[in-house]
Amino acid sequence: MCHIPVFCWITATVLDHVLKSREGGELPNTLTEMYIHFLLVHTKVKKVKYDGGAETDPEWSSETKEMIESLGKLAFDQLQKGNLIFYESDLTECGIDIRAASVYSGVFTQIFKEERGLYQDQVFCFVHLSVQEFLAALHVHLTFINSGVNLMEEQQRTASVCSEMFKNTNLSDLHQSAVDKALKSPNGHLDLFLRFLLGLSLQTNQTLLRGLLTQTGSSSQTNQKTAQYIKDLFSCNQSAEKSINLFHCLNELNDGSLVEEIQQSLRSGSLSTDKLSPAQWSALVFILLSSVKDLDVFDLNTYSASEKVLLRLLPVIKASNKALLSDCTLYNKTCGALSSVLRSQSSSLKELDLRTHDSGVKPLSDALQSPNCKLETLRSVFSVAQKYLKNSVLFHPY
Repeated sequence: MCHIPVFCWITATVLDHVLKSREGGELPNTLTEMYIHFLLVHTKVKKVKYDGGAETDPEWSSETKEMIESLGKLAFDQLQKGNLIFYESDLTECGIDIRAASVYSGVFTQIFKEERGLYQDQVFCFVHLSVQEFLAALHVHLTFINSGVNLMEEQQRTASVCSEMFKNTNLSDLHQSAVDKALKSPNGHLDLFLRFLLGLSLQTNQTLLRGLLTQTGSSSQTNQKTAQYIKDLFSCNQSAEKSINLFHCLNELNDGSLVEEIQQSLRSGSLSTDKLSPAQWSALVFILLSSVKDLDVFDLNTYSASEKVLLRLLPVIKASNKALLSDCTLYNKTCGALSSVLRSQSSSLKELDLRTHDSGVKPLSDALQSPNCKLETLRSVFSVAQKYLKNSVLFHPY
């Protein structure tokens, strides 16, 4: 997210505020904490600039609470529908009239804004999707704490195939419903929302929101139960993207046990890919995707040059600038998977060093012709691929 301009601006806003106001306290170290501080900055601006209050006055007046709760409901309802732009009818469904929405956009100008549509219609939106996702999560959390209603359970009445339903309606039940629903989303539109929702259950984050949250309803035992539920899901053959987001969720819950376990093995040189569990594989992928060094040049031989390992680490290859795969002979299945990486618009791969069996030539050659292929340099034993390369790609035969 550090490559997203709006997130950089949010980070700068928060750090400027925290560094000026803190007294030896900790800087935000999770995404949820960052966005809570961002919300607090703008509630303070509203209090001083529009309400005529003092810096030391409580942030959460009854009017400010009502605004945030209304915006949270709007954010959640429209996130469920996949909407980023809202019309008067959308606002009305959430109990916000058009005049109130204009006030909200005037007061919380860095959170919610009013614009003109194609035909000069009055439309509204949040300044960024992540802000909408955060406020949606805040609404779901507040609703459950205040009324016991699990908004994530409406379309999630059956248990996941990988677990049993929690017997009692508690915060763990809400978390399970949200995790299951996010995993079923085909486009991942609830991934960031889920991270925020889990992060809001931490006592430290609820302390930051005191005044808005009249009660907490969470405990370390609840969070441990949620974390364990997430860890159990790694054995359910989640996609690489879903597994990575689950690790981000664990991070929001301050549970880094799986990642630390793999990091210790990497530091000691005792990592054996033959003995890794699905959860540990996911942890390894998560660690490598967080490493600038490994993504600059990824060498498969470091982790065992085999087709099985290559398939497990395919997301890392996709995110790397340069991949060294020449110590592993690739066959049809693996070449097909690698071809999907080369065709992917989101692939970062610019230099590839590989060796392939004859059966793998065709799928790779087809992928090299894809307009999305970003390769600039290819080293390979099969010279037939040279004729499929773009003129800008350097070919080095073995």
